[in-house]
Amino acid sequence: MVLQGKRIAVLAENDYHETELWYPLLRMQEEGADVRVIGMKGVKEYTSKHGFPVAVDSYASEVSADEFDAIIIPGGFAPDRMRRHQPMLGIVKGVYEKGGIVAAICHAGWVLISAGIVKGKKATCVSAIKDDMVNAGARYVDAEVVRDGNLITSRGPKDLPAFCRVIIEALRK
Repeated sequence: MVLQGKRIAVLAENDYHETELWYPLLRMQEEGADVRVIGMKGVKEYTSKHGFPVAVDSYASEVSADEFDAIIIPGGFAPDRMRRHQPMLGIVKGVYEKGGIVAAICHAGWVLISAGIVKGKKATCVSAIKDDMVNAGARYVDAEVVRDGNLITSRGPKDLPAFCRVIIEALRK
């Protein structure tokens, strides 16, 4: 239970990638973290690309970055929706600016771009959005997981074990 006392937000939106949301959520809970699924006001549940549901614990407009030690952003096509929600972007930027861990996998790099936190940072992502990351000022690295300060990024589902290991190590401090 190395993450006992740590508070982690996991962002959710429709069309999230199942393993990229559930694997980190369950791993962080296994390590003793208090994990909350964050969505938009009025939405009680989101569905994955294949219809698997996740319940919302808190609304982005009703929480603050100060409540979390880390935020995890899953991929799939949910990040394309998330980046349109100012409350979600505000939490991501707030956690980042206070020095908390911001972890993004696959297409979640879009959220980092829209939150304005990738310029000058080493990062990775799914190859489909590599150009977007580079054009936003990130220094792209093709690796299973990249940590640059409090920013942790990963390419996709096959990299989930390394992604979660690095998040846990970063929060263990």
